[in-house]
Amino acid sequence: MPKMKSHKGAQKRFRVTKNGKLLRLKQGGNHLRRKKRKVSEYRHKITSKNSGQAKLVKKLVS
Repeated sequence: MPKMKSHKGAQKRFRVTKNGKLLRLKQGGNHLRRKKRKVSEYRHKITSKNSGQAKLVKKLVS
């Protein structure tokens, strides 16, 4: 049986830290940018709060 390939889209969007937390960028950072006041809100990575979603993404990334 061949090796399972990692999901490249998820690999580009998410990062798993050493402690197992999931880091991601806030959504909508580039869409309709002229109307947004604070663009800097979208530049910082945040941790994902949904644990079920985190488990799924960790499977896809690894």
